[in-house]
Order: sequence, then C-alpha cells, then structure tokens
Amino acid sequence: MHQMTLAEIARGLADKKFSSEELTKVLLARITQLDPQLNSFISLTEELALEQAKAADARRASGERGALLGAPIAHKDLFCTQGIRTSCGSKMLDNFKAPYDATVVAKLAAAGAVTLGKTNMDEFAMGSANESSWYGAVKNPWNLEHVPGGSSGGSAAAVAARLLPAATATDTGGSIRQPAAFTNLTGLKPTYGRVSRWGMIAYASSLDQGGPLARTAEDCAILLQGMAGFDQNDSTSIDEPVPDYSASLNTSMQGLRIGVPKEYFSVGLDPRIAELIQNSIKELQKLGAVIKEISLPNMQHAIPAYYVIAPAEASSNLSRFDGVRFGHRCENPENLIDLYKRSRGEGFGPEVQRRIMVGAYALSAGYYDAYYLKAQKIRRLVKNDFMAAFNEVDIILGPTTPNPAWKLGAKNSDPVAAYLEDVYTITANLAGLPGLSMPAGFVDGLPVGVQLLAPYFQEGRLLNVAHQYQLNTDWHTRTPTGF
Repeated sequence: MHQMTLAEIARGLADKKFSSEELTKVLLARITQLDPQLNSFISLTEELALEQAKAADARRASGERGALLGAPIAHKDLFCTQGIRTSCGSKMLDNFKAPYDATVVAKLAAAGAVTLGKTNMDEFAMGSANESSWYGAVKNPWNLEHVPGGSSGGSAAAVAARLLPAATATDTGGSIRQPAAFTNLTGLKPTYGRVSRWGMIAYASSLDQGGPLARTAEDCAILLQGMAGFDQNDSTSIDEPVPDYSASLNTSMQGLRIGVPKEYFSVGLDPRIAELIQNSIKELQKLGAVIKEISLPNMQHAIPAYYVIAPAEASSNLSRFDGVRFGHRCENPENLIDLYKRSRGEGFGPEVQRRIMVGAYALSAGYYDAYYLKAQKIRRLVKNDFMAAFNEVDIILGPTTPNPAWKLGAKNSDPVAAYLEDVYTITANLAGLPGLSMPAGFVDGLPVGVQLLAPYFQEGRLLNVAHQYQLNTDWHTRTPTGF
C-alpha cells in the first residue's frame, strides 16, 4: 500500500479495494517503524488520523466521491492545526497548540484528507538543509548522511521514503522545489496569492507561499486542487477562479516554447547536473517542445536582494514572539527588557537570530534606503526580466539547484555557501511566479531536479509539462534503498 501514489489511492478507495482506515493504520505503523532513521515528523496525530479515516469511509459509503476523500497526508509544522502543537521547528513554539485551523488545513480536511501528523522543518522556515530545526536535522532517505533540503525537508523526506503519498509544504525562496530536487519528488510553488497564507506562520510575508510535495505531477495536481482558492481572511489572497488542474495534464506539448536562460549555465553549476538538464531538454523536444535561449540579466542580483528583503520581513514578523502572549517565556525575568532578551535568546536558534539581526539592520534609520529600498528596486527588475521573457516563451526551464544534496553539517560554518544554493529558485519568489521541480536523474546516487517556471496562474501548464515528461521517463518511480 505504501508504494501507491495519491492518484492510485483515490482509485483504490473508489473501487473499494481497501478502506481509508486500513491504509491509515498501515502508514502510521510504517512511520513509527522507519521515521526514527529520518526524523521527518515532529508530531504524529494518530487519534485524529483514525477519526478522519473512519469519517472518510463513512462519506464514501454514503456515495460521496473525491480524489482526496480518505487520502493520507501530512502538514508542514507551520500550518496551524487546532488543538495540535504547531512549532515551526522552534523551541519558541514548542508549547504552542493552535486554537484554529489554517485555511489550507481546513480546506483539505473538508475534502476528506487524513492528517497523519506535522512534519519537521527548518526553524521558522529559515534554511536550505533542514538542519536548523530545534527537533534535530532531517536525513535524506537517498543517503542518510546527506541533507534533504529545506525548509520543507521533513515533508520531502517523509514522501520520498514512502511514509505517505503527499504532504503540504511552503516555499519562501525555494523551500518546496529544492527539497523536491534533493529527494526525487515533484514539488510546486504556486503563484503568490493562489494558496491562502491565513494560519500559515509567516517568515517573509511577501514571499511565502504554500504548495504540494508529491512523487508525481498528477499527485501535485490533486493536492493543489484541494489547497488553492480565494480566502477573504488573507489580504494577499487573489480572487481568481481555480481551474481543474487534473483536466489539463494530457494536453499536447506540440509547439510549446521553452526558454532556457543562458545565465543558468554558469561556473557555479555542477557539470553533471548541466548534462542531466540537457537530457531533459531533449526529452521535451521529442514531445514537440521548441527550445529557445533567453536571458535573465538581473538574476545575478537576486540573492543579495532576497537576503535583504526576506530577513527584513522576518525581523518584523518575529517581533511578535516576545515571551508575553504565547510561545517560550524565560524563567523569573527581572524586568520587561530582561523578559524580551532572554525569551528571544532562549527561544530562537542561531540561524533565526542571524536573519533577525540582518533584517533589523537593513530596516534601521540611515540604512533603509541603502539596502531595503535598493533590494526592492532589484526585485522589480527581476520581475521585468521574466515579463520580457514570457513575451517570447511559454515556460522557462533550468536546474533547480546548482549541486546535489550536501553532507549533513558540511555548510554549517559558512551560511553564505548555503544561501548560494538558492540561486535558481529565489527569483520565482521575488517575482511571485509559479515554479515546479521534477526529477531529472541522479549524480553519485543523489537525485537531481529540473525546474520549470511559468507566467502567473499557469500552474496547470507546469503540471502538464511535468506529467508529459513523467509519462516518458521513469526517474520519479525510483525508490530509495531501504524504504
């Protein structure tokens, strides 16, 4: 049962080959047995899962249908889940039980999805390796000595190890797509505003976006269908009709114009990954795609701009954690200042503290214009580059990451080296565009991903291209040894 995709589970439940309760019990037992190797879960919600599974079976027995009805999933541990710990991977929120469900959690529950638990993540989604979590690093099931990517590494590792078919995740600078690439999954960051952020604990509000992680594009289409839609509770949610993502999966790619930016194939890209990307391009050409070289001239400025804007927003968002209203509170504070200092010093880890300080500096008097304002101007230039490119092509293709997954601890002493691994992904967040990573091969036994970017609200086009590619390749079907 654990090898089934979300689509296969939907068909099996519809044909009454098994019940949601039976499947849920199998996967819960598998998580209990195998997750100690991976550390991909922070909380297991066994009681809730069995309750939801029984309810889903009853709904099916009464004639109700739905691709997510009775399907087991997990949520990244920054989606508020009523009555269940929502920690953001941080000591600061270790004792926080959300009093309400995030919109994404509520929508998927209404569709009948079964929540198996909350997955591990980089603390407050700050990281590219899932090593900054207060609950310990997550391991990559393809090689337990390597990182699974971050910040959604727990969701990625759990799905890649076949502990469950799909999971929710979030992407602020590549935190869905990079873990997908490192663990041989398909991961989709939707257009900014396509998925509600209400109840999704914020890192950088103008960049964060929730999305699906699964093994196939078909499964991502099913999960995104349940997540997407306008939410009046979220002021950044966009009131745009949600198409049937599964309906367009088999559209012909004949004549599709795919742009390949020349800036992607620079000195920093592992030549073995470059070769796999070229192989992917050839496969898409066989399916009728037309390849064209394009340019994104301001890409070189994206990383410094991102690492001014994101920490600036983080310093503002995380100021609410002060030891007064909720979250960690220090013992016996001497006064209010001592309460703030020690509660934050004890509750936040080193990476979070580093980004808060960078952000506070960039927003401080005398430096706002020199750093934050300039970074926002670069952000606009990055967006303009994409708008110009999409006048010439329908999709942009390139590597998801410049290197395969590195060894645990390898970049801990050099945060900037880890930041540079986001070079291909952060531009989509700066511009608010949808982006997808899909499996494209292996380097030294470690998975590699190819990234696709599309114009606003063209998630269906990305899923279509990825699905057609997966019908003609088998990279996404490979399973890590031992799982």
